[in-house]
Amino acid sequence: MNFRTRFAPSPTGPLHLGHAYSAMLAQDLAQRAGGECLLRVEDIDQSRSRPEWEAQIYDDLEWLGLTWPQPVMRQSDRLDSYRATLAHLWSRGLLYPCSCKRRDIAAATSAPQEGGAPLIGPDGMVYPGTCRPGHPPSGPRPDAALRLDMARATALLAAQPMRPPLAFREEGSDPSGETGLIDIPFDWLLSNVGDVVLARRGMAGSYHLSVVLDDAAQGITHVVRGEDLFGATAIHVVLQRLLHLPTPIYHHHRLIRDEHGKRLAKRDNARAIATYRAEGRTPEELRSIVGL
Repeated sequence: MNFRTRFAPSPTGPLHLGHAYSAMLAQDLAQRAGGECLLRVEDIDQSRSRPEWEAQIYDDLEWLGLTWPQPVMRQSDRLDSYRATLAHLWSRGLLYPCSCKRRDIAAATSAPQEGGAPLIGPDGMVYPGTCRPGHPPSGPRPDAALRLDMARATALLAAQPMRPPLAFREEGSDPSGETGLIDIPFDWLLSNVGDVVLARRGMAGSYHLSVVLDDAAQGITHVVRGEDLFGATAIHVVLQRLLHLPTPIYHHHRLIRDEHGKRLAKRDNARAIATYRAEGRTPEELRSIVGL
Protein backbone atom coordinates (compact mmCIF):
# COMPACT_ATOMS: atom_id res chain seq x y z
CA MET A 1 0.00 0.00 0.00
CA ASN A 2 1.58 3.28 -1.13
CA PHE A 3 1.52 6.03 1.47
CA ARG A 4 -0.73 8.89 0.39
CA THR A 5 -1.87 11.70 2.66
CA ARG A 6 -3.18 15.22 2.22
CA PHE A 7 -3.22 18.71 3.64
CA ALA A 8 -6.72 20.17 3.31
CA PRO A 9 -7.06 23.83 4.35
CA SER A 10 -10.12 26.03 3.95
CA PRO A 11 -9.67 29.38 2.15
CA THR A 12 -11.50 31.35 4.84
CA GLY A 13 -8.55 33.19 6.39
CA PRO A 14 -4.77 33.19 6.69
CA LEU A 15 -2.84 30.01 7.45
CA HIS A 16 -1.14 30.13 10.85
CA LEU A 17 1.59 28.20 12.64
CA GLY A 18 -0.73 25.30 13.34
CA HIS A 19 -1.42 24.90 9.65
CA ALA A 20 2.30 25.08 8.90
CA TYR A 21 2.98 22.32 11.41
CA SER A 22 0.25 20.05 10.02
CA ALA A 23 1.30 20.59 6.40
CA MET A 24 5.01 20.07 7.06
CA LEU A 25 4.38 17.02 9.24
CA ALA A 26 2.15 15.44 6.57
CA GLN A 27 4.78 15.98 3.89
CA ASP A 28 7.59 14.76 6.17
CA LEU A 29 5.70 11.52 6.89
CA ALA A 30 4.92 11.01 3.20
CA GLN A 31 8.53 11.54 2.13
CA ARG A 32 9.80 9.23 4.86
CA ALA A 33 7.46 6.50 3.60
CA GLY A 34 8.29 7.10 -0.06
CA GLY A 35 4.74 8.32 -0.69
CA GLU A 36 3.10 11.60 -1.57
CA CYS A 37 1.20 14.41 0.09
CA LEU A 38 -1.68 16.00 -1.83
CA LEU A 39 -3.15 19.45 -1.41
CA ARG A 40 -6.94 19.75 -1.24
CA VAL A 41 -8.85 23.03 -0.94
CA GLU A 42 -11.92 22.62 1.28
CA ASP A 43 -14.02 25.46 -0.12
CA ILE A 44 -17.45 23.88 0.25
CA ASP A 45 -18.58 26.86 2.36
CA GLN A 46 -18.86 29.36 -0.48
CA SER A 47 -20.24 32.06 1.83
CA ARG A 48 -16.89 32.29 3.64
CA SER A 49 -14.34 31.09 1.07
CA ARG A 50 -12.42 33.79 -0.80
CA PRO A 51 -10.16 33.55 -3.90
CA GLU A 52 -7.54 35.75 -2.24
CA TRP A 53 -7.25 33.35 0.70
CA GLU A 54 -6.88 30.41 -1.67
CA ALA A 55 -4.09 32.24 -3.50
CA GLN A 56 -2.46 32.94 -0.13
CA ILE A 57 -2.55 29.22 0.70
CA TYR A 58 -0.50 28.40 -2.39
CA ASP A 59 1.96 31.23 -1.70
CA ASP A 60 2.48 30.27 1.95
CA LEU A 61 2.95 26.57 1.25
CA GLU A 62 5.38 27.22 -1.60
CA TRP A 63 7.35 29.55 0.68
CA LEU A 64 7.54 26.72 3.24
CA GLY A 65 9.13 24.58 0.52
CA LEU A 66 6.18 22.24 0.13
CA THR A 67 5.15 20.73 -3.19
CA TRP A 68 2.14 18.72 -4.29
CA PRO A 69 0.83 16.86 -7.35
CA GLN A 70 -1.46 18.65 -9.78
CA PRO A 71 -4.31 19.23 -10.23
CA VAL A 72 -5.45 20.37 -6.79
CA MET A 73 -8.83 19.01 -5.74
CA ARG A 74 -11.36 21.70 -4.80
CA GLN A 75 -14.56 20.78 -3.02
CA SER A 76 -16.55 23.33 -5.01
CA ASP A 77 -15.94 21.10 -8.05
CA ARG A 78 -17.42 18.05 -6.32
CA LEU A 79 -20.88 19.23 -5.26
CA ASP A 80 -22.66 16.74 -7.54
CA SER A 81 -20.85 13.86 -5.81
CA TYR A 82 -21.97 15.07 -2.38
CA ARG A 83 -25.57 15.51 -3.53
CA ALA A 84 -25.64 12.04 -5.11
CA THR A 85 -24.38 10.46 -1.89
CA LEU A 86 -26.99 12.31 0.17
CA ALA A 87 -29.69 11.05 -2.19
CA HIS A 88 -28.35 7.52 -1.77
CA LEU A 89 -28.40 7.74 2.03
CA TRP A 90 -31.87 9.28 1.93
CA SER A 91 -33.16 6.41 -0.21
CA ARG A 92 -31.95 3.98 2.46
CA GLY A 93 -33.87 5.80 5.20
CA LEU A 94 -30.69 6.96 6.92
CA LEU A 95 -31.34 10.72 6.78
CA TYR A 96 -34.06 13.03 8.04
CA PRO A 97 -34.63 16.79 7.71
CA CYS A 98 -34.01 19.03 10.69
CA SER A 99 -35.16 22.63 11.07
CA CYS A 100 -33.72 23.16 14.57
CA LYS A 101 -31.40 26.10 15.17
CA ARG A 102 -28.49 26.02 17.57
CA ARG A 103 -30.47 27.85 20.26
CA ASP A 104 -33.29 25.29 19.94
CA ILE A 105 -30.88 22.43 20.52
CA ALA A 106 -29.27 24.21 23.47
CA ALA A 107 -32.67 24.84 25.05
CA ALA A 108 -33.80 21.25 24.56
CA THR A 109 -30.61 19.70 25.90
CA SER A 110 -30.39 22.11 28.86
CA ALA A 111 -33.88 21.39 30.16
CA PRO A 112 -34.02 20.25 33.82
CA GLN A 113 -35.22 16.77 32.88
CA GLU A 114 -32.16 16.40 30.63
CA GLY A 115 -29.68 17.07 33.43
CA GLY A 116 -29.24 20.83 33.11
CA ALA A 117 -26.29 21.01 30.70
CA PRO A 118 -25.95 19.98 27.05
CA LEU A 119 -23.74 17.02 26.25
CA ILE A 120 -20.94 18.06 23.91
CA GLY A 121 -19.79 15.51 21.36
CA PRO A 122 -17.42 15.58 18.38
CA ASP A 123 -20.03 17.46 16.31
CA GLY A 124 -20.93 19.95 19.02
CA MET A 125 -24.06 19.61 21.15
CA VAL A 126 -25.43 16.06 20.91
CA TYR A 127 -28.74 16.41 19.11
CA PRO A 128 -31.75 15.43 21.26
CA GLY A 129 -33.72 14.06 18.30
CA THR A 130 -36.38 16.76 18.16
CA CYS A 131 -37.07 16.30 14.42
CA ARG A 132 -36.62 12.53 14.33
CA PRO A 133 -38.27 10.69 12.62
CA GLY A 134 -39.28 12.70 9.59
CA HIS A 135 -39.10 11.41 6.03
CA PRO A 136 -41.57 13.45 3.95
CA PRO A 137 -42.63 11.72 0.72
CA SER A 138 -41.52 14.71 -1.35
CA GLY A 139 -37.91 14.22 -0.29
CA PRO A 140 -35.43 16.50 1.49
CA ARG A 141 -36.39 20.16 1.85
CA PRO A 142 -33.90 22.81 0.68
CA ASP A 143 -34.55 24.90 3.79
CA ALA A 144 -33.65 22.10 6.22
CA ALA A 145 -30.45 20.46 7.35
CA LEU A 146 -30.09 16.71 6.87
CA ARG A 147 -29.10 14.56 9.84
CA LEU A 148 -27.84 11.00 9.93
CA ASP A 149 -30.18 8.76 11.91
CA MET A 150 -27.48 7.18 14.05
CA ALA A 151 -29.82 4.55 15.51
CA ARG A 152 -30.76 3.33 12.03
CA ALA A 153 -27.13 3.50 10.91
CA THR A 154 -25.77 1.47 13.81
CA ALA A 155 -28.58 -1.09 13.50
CA LEU A 156 -27.73 -1.51 9.83
CA LEU A 157 -24.02 -1.92 10.55
CA ALA A 158 -24.68 -4.36 13.39
CA ALA A 159 -26.79 -6.52 11.09
CA GLN A 160 -24.10 -6.86 8.43
CA PRO A 161 -22.99 -10.50 8.14
CA MET A 162 -19.34 -11.25 8.88
CA ARG A 163 -18.78 -7.58 9.69
CA PRO A 164 -15.36 -6.55 11.00
CA PRO A 165 -15.31 -4.57 14.27
CA LEU A 166 -16.12 -0.88 13.89
CA ALA A 167 -12.66 0.57 14.49
CA PHE A 168 -9.75 2.48 12.99
CA ARG A 169 -5.99 2.38 13.37
CA GLU A 170 -4.32 5.36 15.04
CA GLU A 171 -0.60 5.93 14.43
CA GLY A 172 -0.37 9.33 16.09
CA SER A 173 -2.27 9.58 19.34
CA ASP A 174 -5.62 10.67 20.65
CA PRO A 175 -5.72 13.49 23.22
CA SER A 176 -5.12 10.93 26.00
CA GLY A 177 -2.15 9.40 24.18
CA GLU A 178 -3.81 6.20 22.99
CA THR A 179 -2.54 4.57 19.81
CA GLY A 180 -3.18 1.35 17.91
CA LEU A 181 -6.61 -0.05 17.06
CA ILE A 182 -9.37 2.24 18.37
CA ASP A 183 -12.74 0.52 18.82
CA ILE A 184 -15.95 2.49 18.28
CA PRO A 185 -18.79 1.08 20.43
CA PHE A 186 -22.28 1.40 18.98
CA ASP A 187 -23.75 2.55 22.30
CA TRP A 188 -21.12 5.32 22.52
CA LEU A 189 -22.12 6.54 19.05
CA LEU A 190 -25.75 6.74 20.14
CA SER A 191 -25.14 8.49 23.45
CA ASN A 192 -22.07 10.65 22.76
CA VAL A 193 -22.30 11.43 19.04
CA GLY A 194 -25.95 11.22 18.05
CA ASP A 195 -27.55 12.35 14.82
CA VAL A 196 -24.87 14.46 13.16
CA VAL A 197 -25.52 16.92 10.35
CA LEU A 198 -24.49 15.66 6.90
CA ALA A 199 -25.83 18.63 4.91
CA ARG A 200 -26.42 22.15 6.17
CA ARG A 201 -29.03 24.52 4.81
CA GLY A 202 -28.05 25.70 1.36
CA MET A 203 -24.91 23.53 1.22
CA ALA A 204 -24.27 20.31 -0.70
CA GLY A 205 -22.76 18.56 2.30
CA SER A 206 -21.14 18.98 5.69
CA TYR A 207 -17.48 18.57 6.57
CA HIS A 208 -18.10 15.00 7.71
CA LEU A 209 -19.63 13.92 4.42
CA SER A 210 -17.25 15.77 2.11
CA VAL A 211 -14.04 14.71 3.86
CA VAL A 212 -15.02 11.04 3.71
CA LEU A 213 -15.88 11.19 0.02
CA ASP A 214 -12.83 13.29 -0.86
CA ASP A 215 -10.39 11.02 0.97
CA ALA A 216 -11.81 8.01 -0.86
CA ALA A 217 -11.76 9.77 -4.24
CA GLN A 218 -8.10 10.71 -3.77
CA GLY A 219 -7.04 7.28 -2.53
CA ILE A 220 -5.83 8.65 0.81
CA THR A 221 -4.20 5.88 2.87
CA HIS A 222 -3.13 7.99 5.87
CA VAL A 223 -5.01 10.98 7.27
CA VAL A 224 -2.72 13.42 9.11
CA ARG A 225 -4.62 16.06 11.11
CA GLY A 226 -4.95 17.73 14.51
CA GLU A 227 -6.02 15.90 17.65
CA ASP A 228 -9.06 18.19 17.86
CA LEU A 229 -10.58 16.05 15.08
CA PHE A 230 -9.95 12.73 16.82
CA GLY A 231 -13.56 12.46 18.01
CA ALA A 232 -14.89 13.17 14.52
CA THR A 233 -13.05 10.13 13.20
CA ALA A 234 -15.74 7.86 14.64
CA ILE A 235 -18.32 9.67 12.48
CA HIS A 236 -16.12 9.26 9.44
CA VAL A 237 -15.64 5.53 10.03
CA VAL A 238 -19.42 5.06 10.28
CA LEU A 239 -19.89 6.83 6.95
CA GLN A 240 -17.07 4.84 5.34
CA ARG A 241 -18.70 1.61 6.44
CA LEU A 242 -22.19 2.68 5.30
CA LEU A 243 -20.84 3.74 1.89
CA HIS A 244 -18.49 0.74 1.50
CA LEU A 245 -15.42 2.98 1.37
CA PRO A 246 -11.97 2.09 2.74
CA THR A 247 -10.96 3.40 6.16
CA PRO A 248 -7.53 5.09 6.08
CA ILE A 249 -4.97 4.90 8.85
CA TYR A 250 -5.14 8.01 11.03
CA HIS A 251 -2.37 10.11 12.54
CA HIS A 252 -3.72 12.78 14.89
CA HIS A 253 -1.04 15.22 15.99
CA ARG A 254 -0.68 17.71 18.81
CA LEU A 255 -2.01 21.23 18.37
CA ILE A 256 0.16 24.31 18.24
CA ARG A 257 -0.92 26.65 21.05
CA ASP A 258 -0.13 30.17 22.17
CA GLU A 259 1.70 31.08 25.38
CA HIS A 260 -1.57 30.74 27.32
CA GLY A 261 -2.21 27.22 26.06
CA LYS A 262 -4.99 28.30 23.71
CA ARG A 263 -5.12 26.67 20.27
CA LEU A 264 -4.44 29.00 17.37
CA ALA A 265 -7.24 30.28 15.14
CA LYS A 266 -7.31 32.04 11.79
CA ARG A 267 -8.23 35.31 13.48
CA ASP A 268 -4.87 35.18 15.29
CA ASN A 269 -3.05 37.15 12.59
CA ALA A 270 0.03 37.64 14.78
CA ARG A 271 0.90 33.99 14.15
CA ALA A 272 -0.10 33.89 10.49
CA ILE A 273 2.54 32.44 8.17
CA ALA A 274 2.35 35.67 6.12
CA THR A 275 3.27 37.66 9.23
CA TYR A 276 6.41 35.60 9.84
CA ARG A 277 7.31 35.99 6.17
CA ALA A 278 6.92 39.78 6.40
CA GLU A 279 9.17 39.82 9.49
CA GLY A 280 11.95 38.16 7.51
CA ARG A 281 11.74 34.76 9.19
CA THR A 282 12.79 31.68 7.24
CA PRO A 283 10.99 28.36 6.69
CA GLU A 284 13.72 26.70 8.76
CA GLU A 285 12.91 29.00 11.68
CA LEU A 286 9.22 28.10 11.47
CA ARG A 287 10.12 24.40 11.52
CA SER A 288 12.10 25.03 14.69
CA ILE A 289 9.31 27.08 16.27
CA VAL A 290 6.77 24.27 15.83
CA GLY A 291 9.21 21.58 16.94
CA LEU A 292 10.01 19.83 13.68
